[in-house]
Amino acid sequence: MDAHSYLSNADVAAIDDLYQQYASDPESVDFGWKKFFEGFELGSQKNGSAGEAISEDALKEINVLNLIHGYRTRGHLFTHTNPVRERRQYSPNMAIENFGLEKADLEKTFNAGHEVGIGPSKLKDIIQLLEDTYCRSIGAEYMYMRSPERLKWLQDKMEQGRNTPQLSLNEKRHFLDKLNKAVVFENFLHTKFVGQKRFSLEGLETLIPALDAVIQFGSEHDVNEFVLGMAHRGRLNVLANILGKSYEDIFKEFEGKAFEEGLFEGDVKYHLGYSSKYKSEVGKEVSISLLPNPSHLEAVDPVVQGMARALIDHKHKGDASRVVPIMLHGDAALAGQGVVYEVVQMALLDAYRVGGTIHIATNNQIGFTTNYTDGRSSTYCTDVAKTTLCPVFHVNADDVEAVIYTVKLAMEYRQKFQSDIFIDLLGYRKYGHNEGDEPRFTQPLLYKAIEKHQNPREIYSQELQSQGKIEADLAKEMEKKFRSELQEKLEMSKLDGPKRATNFVGDIWSSYKAVTEKAVESSPKTAITVKEYDRLAKKIAELPNDFNAFRKIEKLFSDRASMIESDKLDWGMGELLAYATLVDKEFNVRMSGQDVERGTFSHRHAIIKSVDNEQEYAPVSHIRDGQGNFEIYNSLLSEYAVMGFEYGYSLASPETLSIWEAQFGDFSNGAQIIIDQFLSAAEAKWKTFSGLTLFLPHGYEGQGPEHSSARLERYLQLCAHVNMQVANVSTPANLFHLLRRQMMRNFRIPLVVMTPKSLLRHPLCVSSKSDFTNGGFQEVIDDNYVTASGVKRVVFCSGKLYYDLFSKQQEDERKDVAIVRVEQLFPYPEKQLAAIRKKYSKAELVWAQEEPKNMGAWTFLLRWEENFKLKLISRNSAASPATGFAKVHAKEQQEIVDQAFKI
Repeated sequence: MDAHSYLSNADVAAIDDLYQQYASDPESVDFGWKKFFEGFELGSQKNGSAGEAISEDALKEINVLNLIHGYRTRGHLFTHTNPVRERRQYSPNMAIENFGLEKADLEKTFNAGHEVGIGPSKLKDIIQLLEDTYCRSIGAEYMYMRSPERLKWLQDKMEQGRNTPQLSLNEKRHFLDKLNKAVVFENFLHTKFVGQKRFSLEGLETLIPALDAVIQFGSEHDVNEFVLGMAHRGRLNVLANILGKSYEDIFKEFEGKAFEEGLFEGDVKYHLGYSSKYKSEVGKEVSISLLPNPSHLEAVDPVVQGMARALIDHKHKGDASRVVPIMLHGDAALAGQGVVYEVVQMALLDAYRVGGTIHIATNNQIGFTTNYTDGRSSTYCTDVAKTTLCPVFHVNADDVEAVIYTVKLAMEYRQKFQSDIFIDLLGYRKYGHNEGDEPRFTQPLLYKAIEKHQNPREIYSQELQSQGKIEADLAKEMEKKFRSELQEKLEMSKLDGPKRATNFVGDIWSSYKAVTEKAVESSPKTAITVKEYDRLAKKIAELPNDFNAFRKIEKLFSDRASMIESDKLDWGMGELLAYATLVDKEFNVRMSGQDVERGTFSHRHAIIKSVDNEQEYAPVSHIRDGQGNFEIYNSLLSEYAVMGFEYGYSLASPETLSIWEAQFGDFSNGAQIIIDQFLSAAEAKWKTFSGLTLFLPHGYEGQGPEHSSARLERYLQLCAHVNMQVANVSTPANLFHLLRRQMMRNFRIPLVVMTPKSLLRHPLCVSSKSDFTNGGFQEVIDDNYVTASGVKRVVFCSGKLYYDLFSKQQEDERKDVAIVRVEQLFPYPEKQLAAIRKKYSKAELVWAQEEPKNMGAWTFLLRWEENFKLKLISRNSAASPATGFAKVHAKEQQEIVDQAFKI
């Protein structure tokens, strides 16, 4: 009988058509057929057609291959990963009939066993391997990945070991001990601090042995540091049982004992950060940092990434294998918070790459009171991972050994491929959102199941006992011993006084001081020598001889050289000169944001490109051998994540001037959470330091409501206790000194700069060599045109408005009106302004601003100038920052200028 005689001619023709489809696009046909056609092309039968080459047995082999592929692609839908709920039903399921097979085939031997590494095998044995690998306590999603190497690596790892951990007896006892501490710690807090919020880990206690395992295993794979980020749930347990924060300190926080430092306002105990050294079982010491985090879920994600990148860049010389970020997500937040997507999109970009993050979703299947079916449209909370084709593992949190196996696999994958990987740790939440909340209001059936459910320690202890691995009373002895230790620490905490607040990365900041109000009363000298000016200004104004630049770029650099010759440096030159002087002194400069390389308004051109091959050249990177790093990156179209990243970078790199620039100043409100929760308040809440600088283009030029105001008033409202600096400078040289001052002091606080737009090319907005080689930053700039005795009105202003007022003053020769620029609005320059008021003691005092009355600096000034009769000249109060009509804008602007000189 011919091999194909059981097939009709139509079947043979259909197979031939399918082969033609395969020939043009191999990925467009089923996995089994693809494998068959690969074999057909390599075999001796190619002199016939594909349809003629097939036999009944070959067709069955194809069906088994498709079954294997089915398990690999969809097996995760049929796992036993949910400890307290039945899984949703998906169709079609993995029944062999859905793959053209039947029960009679179960005892037949198939060569398709080679595909899963076991050689020719009975179908029932192939299925058993696939069930063990893909449908038990671990579900794997990875077949959408486009890298054959990664696919093969994961398949070999999982299928050859059947996704089954191989732990020694000592390891089993070790992880039981970690699980015991996780469970007992929560129970102890629950009984000793009744009714207090702690956001218990109960239901997901296996997170503790999981983190322990990933740190232990990572230390064996070249990792020196772990940077962790997480929200509040389970944080106390992680602090105590992973980072080793003392139980006494945690108990003191429950007792409500304040810190010694009076000005340190502190935060709730489940937001605090911590760093420690961790000694692995092999004796290697690794550093672990858990970043402080506000209640805004996932806000810390980009901060973790930024800090990890800074450590990689400066401490480990670019070796990303030495630093591993670990992000712990809640399932509802992971699916619902947009910043997660922004951070995932950053993962493969040169500006933000950290060599891969291990993401662990602590999935308790509920968001406050919202059921998971109402919390996302996607199948899984981790589906965002598919954005960058990362593998995802879903694992039952009650199966501690499966969890350990998964995190080790994740760690190994991350180190090998420098890629993100996601773990969906499915558990439950024993209590409500907090310990005083009643979950039965909204999930009565779920909480009936949870109430009867054993905790993971009990499950694992019973499993080990049944295997004969531990003595029957070992778990009870562990519990008794640890509970006794906790009781002793609790008694000690009641006797101790308040604890000292510490920076969670204090070793990095050991040579820096906390800022004081006295320290910011005046600015240090930041001038450079004439020799330095001549050398560095020339460096940033010249192109290499062999660099073929766009002709407009050639003219731009020619214009820069002319500025030096004519002694009139514009804003872009003043800014680049500041960077050049800093890297010359071996500080680093890092900037990112939308379009920052060129600058939104084409003023910076920090990186230029060859017209031949787009080769890049950055003048500030070529100052001298051994200089500091100069890095500038165009960001993805994100504010929240990118500002958060740069903030995180600044936490671990005080020797770097870190800058985030908004495309337009008002776009910074897309990152409002970073500004409110981190930038302005982190030192007060967590005693963390940052020197992050924000550039926010600001100024009224008739561009409409969205491109006029950077919302200066919002930053000023956040100012208190020298927590940040807010400036609206008016000259290139004052910007130069401001940026240098940011690095020359022995403390770091954030700096917010309202930067100009029209002033970038304003003929009067220039500075001379002497402005750069003398003095320092001027908080207040007096009017050198007038004589004090003849002044009847002093007009205080800030930023761009000065040039409009100055033009009017010069045109009308008004020596009776002095224009005083307040370049720094906070810390408020009281001494400098007191001297101005004294100098013009008989004059009327006026504040002029472009912004409406209810915006800008006016309401802030009322706090500081309440004892002085200060009048306001501004636009009327408004809901929108600016008009969208050019003529209306021009009329309003002219009225402000006219009113300023109307005495």
